[in-house]
Parts: sequence; C-alpha cells; structure tokens
Amino acid sequence: MQQRTVLFDLDGTLTDPREGITRSVQYALSKLDIHEPDLVALEHFIGPPLLQCFMHTYSLTEARAWEAVNHYRDRFREVGLYENQVFDGVIELLQLLQDQGRILYIATSKPTVFAREIARHFDFARYFKAIYGSELDGTRTNKVELIAHLLEQEGLDPADTLMIGDRKHDLIGAHSNGVQAVAVGYGFGSLEELSSERPAHHVQTLAQLRQAFAG
Repeated sequence: MQQRTVLFDLDGTLTDPREGITRSVQYALSKLDIHEPDLVALEHFIGPPLLQCFMHTYSLTEARAWEAVNHYRDRFREVGLYENQVFDGVIELLQLLQDQGRILYIATSKPTVFAREIARHFDFARYFKAIYGSELDGTRTNKVELIAHLLEQEGLDPADTLMIGDRKHDLIGAHSNGVQAVAVGYGFGSLEELSSERPAHHVQTLAQLRQAFAG
C-alpha cells in the first residue's frame, strides 16, 4: 500500500451515519405512506445510490423514488447530516497518511454539498485535498463514473491511487478504473459482499488499516 494518492469512501468508512440515514429514509417512506418501524431493516440504504435503493427495495417508479429522495433530503439536510459519528481511529489514520506525504480525497455517492458539510462539521475536511460526491440531480452517484471523474479532474495516475471503502460499489468503482481497492470490514458491507469483488487488501478494523499503512 505504497500508493501516494488515497481515495476514501465516506459513509461506513470514515463515519458511522447509521442513525441519520435510516431515520431520514424512514421519514421519506412515511411521506409515501410506507411505514417501516425497524431502522435496522433500512441499513442497506447506507452506501448505495439512494434513488436506485428506493426503487429496488419498494418497487417504486423512478418518479416516485425521486419523491422519496426529496423527502429524505428535507430531513437529512436539517437533522440527519449531524446524526453521525466519526469512527474511532479515523483522525489518527488521516494524520498518519498526511504525515507520510500522501494526498487524500473523499469519493462518495452522497451529494457533494452534504459530504462537504459533514467533513466540515466533524472537523476532518482539512485532511483532504478535495471532496468529490454526486450532484443533486443524480449525476455521478455511480462509483465507476465518480472515480473516473475524480481521476480525470485531478490528473491522477490510477496505478498510484488506492480506494478504501466498505461496500462493493467502492471496489467495483476502483477496479473499473484501474485503481487498487482496500475493503474495510467495520462498515456496512458483509464479508461475502466484499470478498466477492476480490479487493487487493481486506482489513477488518481501523487499527488493522492504520497498521497496514504504518508498516
């Protein structure tokens, strides 16, 4: 893991957004008269593009799913953004990588405007050269497109770039762009989901991830 450039997913990799996302999904569904009392049943919304997740989970048309997304954002921008926790050890990891002279970016399917506010509010924006997310109209929610865009905009060499994430979308996005992938097991992707994408590295804890870079 000697790559000079490191891309980080946000949800499930840098922070635990479980409460904010699931409660905002629950709120959005209630606006569509769909009632889901079990927040755990909504955890699969963490990571994948939101529009597709609403469509696939509840067999919604695209138009109806956009209604859900907009209701979700109404709550998320006011409350859900802040119902979030930085994983213990993340700041120490980011400091280590910065001290090593590596260049760090965030690459998330979350809209850029939300990702930047989360990084600002929880005080880790300073470790990243730039934060790349999707547009509010859904552009670049796909990690393949997002990482391709980031590499092009920043003029990065894929061979000297590493992508760290907790869901298969992160690994697929990396592989499709010639970038090595690191799967982390402390987020929301199952061992089976992550292993099936054959990441170059697979760590279970943040301590192991830090050790991999420190070693």
